[in-house]
Amino acid sequence: MPARPAVRLLTRALRARVVVPARQLSTTQTPRQLLVRDRRPIAPRHPKLLTPFAPTRSMFIQTEPTPNPSALKFIPGVQVLPEGASSMEYLDGRETHSSPLARKLFAVDGVRSVFYGPDFITVTKDEDAIWANLKPEVFSLITEALNAGGSVVIAGETSMAQDTAPAEGDTETVAMIKELLDTRIRPAIQEDGGDIEFRGFDEVKGEVLLKLRGACRTCDSSTVTLKSGIEGMLMHYIEEVKMVTQVLDREEEIAQAEFEKFEEKLRAARGIA
Repeated sequence: MPARPAVRLLTRALRARVVVPARQLSTTQTPRQLLVRDRRPIAPRHPKLLTPFAPTRSMFIQTEPTPNPSALKFIPGVQVLPEGASSMEYLDGRETHSSPLARKLFAVDGVRSVFYGPDFITVTKDEDAIWANLKPEVFSLITEALNAGGSVVIAGETSMAQDTAPAEGDTETVAMIKELLDTRIRPAIQEDGGDIEFRGFDEVKGEVLLKLRGACRTCDSSTVTLKSGIEGMLMHYIEEVKMVTQVLDREEEIAQAEFEKFEEKLRAARGIA
């Protein structure tokens, strides 16, 4: 019985307990305690510090060697060009207005050309450049560009693949060549970090005109690729095809002519020595 008054007193004390308003809390309490006791929004003194960080997507970029030792294939695991867009190649830093990423890559000392495939990027370096020095910066630029979202090429600057698209005036032979290039040959060339472009077919000579791009363009084995690979397959399936010839742009013709002159000088110097 003596315990009952004590229980009653304790019960009354609990019922009569007054919670001090948040404004009257002691200044010794931490901001976290204030936020717990007072649920009203408080204007932060430093809003930027309390702003949640935007989530950053982690990206793992793989690299694959190509038949060209000066070209390396970077595979980010995401789509590089819009669906249906053809491959794009940049041979000069002054022509990169359509791609901010290509412009930044050309700013890296030692980068010679940049090639975009559907889901990969091929970077070709100068012969005296070292991949160990180039790769970290190339990795960083590609990751930054793709994490930003969107395409690596400015909207409206990409073109849909037209070289192997069926055309109204195509002969049966040309239609067969285009289909074989698109379904069998192009995927194999893209595996090596390059691409092909159909430039025409000479019905009289039976000559298929092709343009090599990317890693295959400057590869030492480009002739082997054309003759043993592409030419052999086209001639096997299409009897009208007699040969395959690589087409060079004007700039490439000049560069090749200058290179041949340089080789002649080297041979002459060795002969004199």
